[in-house]
Amino acid sequence: YLEHFWNQWSGPDFQIATSALEHLTTAYARPGAFTSAIAWYRAGPGMVASALAETPPAPSKRVPIPTSALWPEHDPIFPRAWSDRLGEFFSDVHLVHADGVGHFTPVEAPNRFAELISHAAAAT
Repeated sequence: YLEHFWNQWSGPDFQIATSALEHLTTAYARPGAFTSAIAWYRAGPGMVASALAETPPAPSKRVPIPTSALWPEHDPIFPRAWSDRLGEFFSDVHLVHADGVGHFTPVEAPNRFAELISHAAAAT
């Protein structure tokens, strides 16, 4: 189950390390963890419908905190095309595209992820 989603939702060149997959398997083996994960995904269709119906807030109601977003190229859950609306919800947003990366951006591109955090921290 876990390996399937890591292979399907990662970027085309990413291969999860065996040790990382074993770690995930151990975490999901805890009592109730797998059931909770399935319940979260079963709730997903409602969240997607809600997100697709979302309308931008008035400019005065946008998130005012400077925000950085690292948006992957190959995420089947959050397509890159959706990143074009960030400015409708954040008044100060910095968008960085993560080419070649899928849904698991912090794991697939840890250096780019850390750089974005460092950049945001330096700006504050």
